[in-house]
Amino acid sequence: MSLLSIVIVLVVVGVLLWLINTYIPMAGSIKTILNIVVIIAVILWLLSVFGIVTGLPQIKLK
Repeated sequence: MSLLSIVIVLVVVGVLLWLINTYIPMAGSIKTILNIVVIIAVILWLLSVFGIVTGLPQIKLK
């Protein structure tokens, strides 16, 4: 996966998370949990992409 693809995915995830946090009314605790889950998922995905963590299911973007 190219570095440009990784940056595009990170930007899209960030914008989607911002849109959800801004325009969908939720309790503060739910927003916090959502943010933590998304951040952990992105970190695990990045570690998997760079080969630091193995054994995770592979998600290929083509």
